[in-house]
Amino acid sequence: MERLVLWDIDHTLVEMRGVGGELFGRAFARVTGWRMERQAAVDGMTDPVIFRETAALHGVTTGRREFEEFARALGEEHARAVAEIRSRGVALPGAASALAALAEAGVRQGVVTGNVRSSARVKLAAFGLDSFVDWEAGAYGEDAETRPELVRIALKRAGSPAVGRVSLLGDTPADVRAAVEVGVRAVGVATGRSTEAELAEAGADSTLPGLDDTKRVVSAALGAR
Repeated sequence: MERLVLWDIDHTLVEMRGVGGELFGRAFARVTGWRMERQAAVDGMTDPVIFRETAALHGVTTGRREFEEFARALGEEHARAVAEIRSRGVALPGAASALAALAEAGVRQGVVTGNVRSSARVKLAAFGLDSFVDWEAGAYGEDAETRPELVRIALKRAGSPAVGRVSLLGDTPADVRAAVEVGVRAVGVATGRSTEAELAEAGADSTLPGLDDTKRVVSAALGAR
């Protein structure tokens, strides 16, 4: 039976080091006409929620139409900024090796991310990580506002594999809780703001300090639920 590993992107596979917030601000200004003075909380959140709550901080009310305009603008800003992303951002240590090892083992890999699809692809492509990903076996910011729903969408797109054959790797308690709610294996990666202890408390089946130890990553990703 096929195994499926779903990856979060930001702070799990790549670190944008401030570029992402700047690109968000550029797209926000294009759509709302307001310079982004503050941004809503982003950890574990999806782009539609971040956009709506950031707009509210500026006294702006938005709906689906505005978000769709923002999603297009955000993708365009990422596409224009590939060189900037490469020079300032970084693929996290071990990310490429972990993706390659899982691919070598015949594991199908998808993405579950709060990023809109267009910016997600740019982020991974900028560091040569995109070729390992089956983009149809994933879910993105424009698909749903909550992470559990994104996981469900990804599973449906992947052909509804048995949840016991699916793992999700992410750096936030929100990633972990989404996996737990849907019933797939949750692997917490402490490469963001959350510690291994916090990820374990959220319900992770396994935790990792990072992706540096490829064998450990593969073992955690393929462990039984």
